[in-house]
Amino acid sequence: MVHLRRKILSFGNLINQLQQNVRWSSSLKTKDKNSVQPQRSFKYADLTVCLADLHQLNPKPDVKELLFGKYFTDHMLKIHYYESMNGWQAPEIMPFGNIVLHPAAKVFHYAIELFEGMKAYRGVDNKIRLFRPELNMERMNNSAMRIGLPSFRGEELIKCICRLITIDQEWVPHSTASSLYIRPTFIGIDPTLGVVASDAALLYVIMSPVGSYFHATKQPGISLLADPRYTRSWPGGCGSSKVGSNYGPTIPAQQLASEKGLHQVLWLYGEDHEITEIGAMNVFIVYINDNGERELLTPPLNGLILPGIVRNSLLSMARQWNQFRVSERSITMKEITRLLSENRLLEIFGAGTAGIISPVSCVEFLGQKLHIPTTEQSEPIYQMLKKHLLDIQYGVIPEHPWSLVIE
Repeated sequence: MVHLRRKILSFGNLINQLQQNVRWSSSLKTKDKNSVQPQRSFKYADLTVCLADLHQLNPKPDVKELLFGKYFTDHMLKIHYYESMNGWQAPEIMPFGNIVLHPAAKVFHYAIELFEGMKAYRGVDNKIRLFRPELNMERMNNSAMRIGLPSFRGEELIKCICRLITIDQEWVPHSTASSLYIRPTFIGIDPTLGVVASDAALLYVIMSPVGSYFHATKQPGISLLADPRYTRSWPGGCGSSKVGSNYGPTIPAQQLASEKGLHQVLWLYGEDHEITEIGAMNVFIVYINDNGERELLTPPLNGLILPGIVRNSLLSMARQWNQFRVSERSITMKEITRLLSENRLLEIFGAGTAGIISPVSCVEFLGQKLHIPTTEQSEPIYQMLKKHLLDIQYGVIPEHPWSLVIE
């Protein structure tokens, strides 16, 4: 640890060093015409760094004992925004610590808050990688626009995050079964009551070494509760934005699932019981279509579901392979039960940054437990996709346009 600290302190210019060391992926240079393009933003070049004292450094947990979101690294990133002070302020990396806010801060009263979920992976070559971070930045800006928070240039935040990872690099687990979870968070801190856009905001980033999202279980897959009484999102709502108000109200349904001995909630919408998401993951289904072919199916981006980075990646991978049909359309529980009765439903799995790819073994719907044979297939598609995804993230495929390598 002392050696690492001396190495960090020996950097000549903390601001310019990362610019030289980080090799940006080609995908980061591609601009989406539909993405939010801010007129003003904070800049990585203005970043200041204050390192924690040795006595402030925390012991690192054993990789075998990692629980999701329990441990946090030694440093954090903070960037303030004040409309009255020309907008974005200079980014700061500082020792991890509590945040002090005014009791009237808008985040407390009107849920003006959003967040992202990213991971840093230590590869088999010991290099640390981010996975398609430009897509997280695009989604974060879209979420900010949805709740009236200011936009920013995603590449500038990525550079700041890379610097934060460089400082806390030993918190990235030396394991291909674990990773460093990165939580960018953006909150309204204007100390005034009233449902209007916040003139002050705080963007901060904290990091946590994590293992599996789900606790160890004897079951080969996760089990789900599909209860039509609970709805996660609706047309015209903010289900497609990663805002905190999407998640707090889901807790009662999740508690009910836990009481029944089930892992997660399969979220439904409408009288037809349209499937939308699994917990906080996108949902995928594999079935035999009317032409006798295997088909990978996921709900479309119709405003009811989150545009997941892993979702996007799995669809791209599957279409490139061209080994089975790939489609995006709505699917209902009625169709699920019919496919099961006809022995045409092969797999259901969830996909997301936290849960990676999680096969489903059981769905409880209207008092009936439906057995899903996901893990019983001889060559399941979910395993093929998961292996290829992890090979990219952990550097088994060393050069890939979706990987941002931090040298």
